[in-house]
Amino acid sequence: MKTILALLGLISLGLGIVGAFLPLLPTVPFVLLSAFLFARSSDRLHNWLMTHKIFGQLIRDYHEERGITIQGKVAAIGMMWISNIISIIFVIKDILWLQILMSIITLSVTIYILQYKTKRKS
Repeated sequence: MKTILALLGLISLGLGIVGAFLPLLPTVPFVLLSAFLFARSSDRLHNWLMTHKIFGQLIRDYHEERGITIQGKVAAIGMMWISNIISIIFVIKDILWLQILMSIITLSVTIYILQYKTKRKS
């Protein structure tokens, strides 16, 4: 069972990394799920993720204060909109309904992120 949980954690982490570049795939929930799965399956993977240069701080911020730093918000929103615009211009340039749908989803996630508690840097 631990092997399955570790494998699911790796898949979730992979989706989180891909989500950093795709506007409709969220990063944070997948990284948090990975931390949860690694905690129940592999001390080595869990410790690696918790001390990771990028993901570790994100997980600790969420667990400790349930907040996102202003830099995290700016990075998430900026990357999301850049991905959305690139997708609209180069990938779905002739599909208006999909452009509108992606923009509505991106706007909705932007509003959600902005409403989330802003964690002050310590």
